[in-house]
Amino acid sequence: MLILAIDTALEACAVAVHDMDIDSTLAIARVVMARGHAEALVPLVDEVMTESGRRFSDIDAFAVTVGPGSFTGLRVGLSAARGFGLATGKPVIGISTLAALAAPLLAEDDDIPVAAAVDARHGNIYLQMIGPGGRVLVGARAMALKDAARAVAIGPVRLAGSGAALLAAAWPSGERPPLRVDAEATPDPVWVARLASVSDPAKAPPRPLYLREADAKPQTAGRIARR
Repeated sequence: MLILAIDTALEACAVAVHDMDIDSTLAIARVVMARGHAEALVPLVDEVMTESGRRFSDIDAFAVTVGPGSFTGLRVGLSAARGFGLATGKPVIGISTLAALAAPLLAEDDDIPVAAAVDARHGNIYLQMIGPGGRVLVGARAMALKDAARAVAIGPVRLAGSGAALLAAAWPSGERPPLRVDAEATPDPVWVARLASVSDPAKAPPRPLYLREADAKPQTAGRIARR
């Protein structure tokens, strides 16, 4: 199964072509950026497709991170993935950003829970905690930092994501500290592909996962009356 995976949810634009039959990455490209995903994505896709030596007709499925993350970045990746799926008639599978961040640590050892955390700014984080066997201990949500730390400080735990260090710094006194703090800020597109390969497209649609409202909102006061 050949998967083209895309991640534009956070502060990177990343693409990979991964062959699940042999669990081998044929090509990968990643550029760290806070803005400019729309301009960077298609050239990166073209780069990895050329390097992989494959054509779009060879791709069996497209995978894309659906959030939480940047509103603008998410729209860029989702629009591209949907377009590729529409053009090729192949499935498009949405993968949670938090699940993709937690996956590498769970693959190493799934007996110890992993709390994936993304810095949501202003003293908040996006959080999900996954336990043994993939059981969800804390569902994906936006939380105040101190509340999040209390929610996951319930025993041995590992932290992953851009909010991991913030979470560790807010750890409740007297509680056992995290066993590991992996502050990798953005998902690895290879893990996005791996998660997609075991996902049911019907249950993992490419729809944005917004855990809070956008910071920028339409003006609701002082409007000029229309005639």
